[in-house]
Amino acid sequence: MELLVLPTPINNPQFVHKPQTLTLNPSKFPTSTHAFDASISKESLPTMPDIITASKSQNLDLQLHKLGPFFRITAQNSSTGGELGRAEGMIRFWSDGKILHLDTIKLRRETLAMERSIFGIALFIGAVAFRYGFDCGCTKAELLAINDSEVYHSKLVRFYRRLGFKEVYEVTGSSVGDLGHMLVWGGVGTRMDADVEQLLFKWGAKFKSAKR
Repeated sequence: MELLVLPTPINNPQFVHKPQTLTLNPSKFPTSTHAFDASISKESLPTMPDIITASKSQNLDLQLHKLGPFFRITAQNSSTGGELGRAEGMIRFWSDGKILHLDTIKLRRETLAMERSIFGIALFIGAVAFRYGFDCGCTKAELLAINDSEVYHSKLVRFYRRLGFKEVYEVTGSSVGDLGHMLVWGGVGTRMDADVEQLLFKWGAKFKSAKR
């Protein structure tokens, strides 16, 4: 999974369809099929409306686009309408349950001029993905911190650690066991996983505080 700063918009024909715009109507969101960790209060987790409300206070307009198991989340500047970033991934069905598979998070140069950190914008985009995965019944989120260069790779790993991911496997391409990972992710790097519920719990206060 890459974290990119892009100068121009992306047009992916795979997602040419009418987007589902996230609103504050709870009936628009799927009902969670997730089994809660008994140690975590359901009320402590941010809902999708919580995340959207918090994003609007930051002048962000978040949208979720779905096509079968695939999804794309976009963040736009509410004032200019310009796209600030996006995330793409899919809901994977695996033998031990559903997995939130995150391919990329991409941020545009406009984010550099805004009075908020790149991490903050990526967190809002990620929060929509985490909540969507949670509501779809995913217990685990997975990604690959791509290793294109040692310096950039180390920054990516630190970035995802800060979000709440942990390293599980180093894909180097030097063993037969790496082939499956490389086919799925399209490169080498550090495989990282996170518990979806724990991610929402960790960042819940940031999004729920906007309601107070």
